[in-house]
Amino acid sequence: MIGHALLVVGICAATLAYGRAWYACRNEWPRRRGLSWLAGAALALIALSPPMMHFGHARIEGHMVQHLMLGMYAPIGLVLAAPVTLALRTLPQRTGRTLVSLLASVPIRVLAHPVTAALLDIGAMFLLYLTPLYDFMHDTPWAGTLLHLHFLLAGCLFVWSIAGPDPAPHRPGPRLRLGVFLVAMALHGALSKYIYLHGYPLDSASTLEQRRLAAELMYYGGDIAAIAMAIAFFAALFKPRGTARHAGPNRKTNQAPNHS
Repeated sequence: MIGHALLVVGICAATLAYGRAWYACRNEWPRRRGLSWLAGAALALIALSPPMMHFGHARIEGHMVQHLMLGMYAPIGLVLAAPVTLALRTLPQRTGRTLVSLLASVPIRVLAHPVTAALLDIGAMFLLYLTPLYDFMHDTPWAGTLLHLHFLLAGCLFVWSIAGPDPAPHRPGPRLRLGVFLVAMALHGALSKYIYLHGYPLDSASTLEQRRLAAELMYYGGDIAAIAMAIAFFAALFKPRGTARHAGPNRKTNQAPNHS
């Protein structure tokens, strides 16, 4: 379980870094952003807590609850906290320029494209639940750790590509992002129905009733995440244009103007 311990340490370290930056910008940074990060980090840590780890390993319903918390709900909280924007407000100018250049690089642009993000996030679920990978993950500790890390990072990438408030150079227009989002959520729902009807994963030690309950959790839990993402997407889409100039850091002082 060393891998999971390192994952927990990483989340705690990121939360401490976010908290320091939030304190540095406490008079300008919206409280809702900071609370969003705390909520996302709390959900991730609960999903990785010993009771949840035991529940997720022993029963497929527990695994599905972990999947929802770690791969869907926690990423929404973390991404809507706008950590990149906060970093640009507090980092030294040279480091901030390096971060902006990294975000604009071709590999990041490809990785953060909504289609790529959807394939890494939703597509990986098809591979996990419709192949023997699920049982392999449960029998191999390091594979379980990598899976949880993938859930968290792929979920964050997908939310960021669709509705993230952070700056994203060369981000596709809202029509393409909305289209990818609708297709991805439809595929997520279709996968949960397929699992329910055919009792996947077939080689799992759980009973058919347990697998069907897990599929129901996946279906309805995915709907809740989709609603939250849709609200964030349309809220950003119809945000008054006048607030756009406050999104980036002040180049002279490396502090952004007041932002509500």
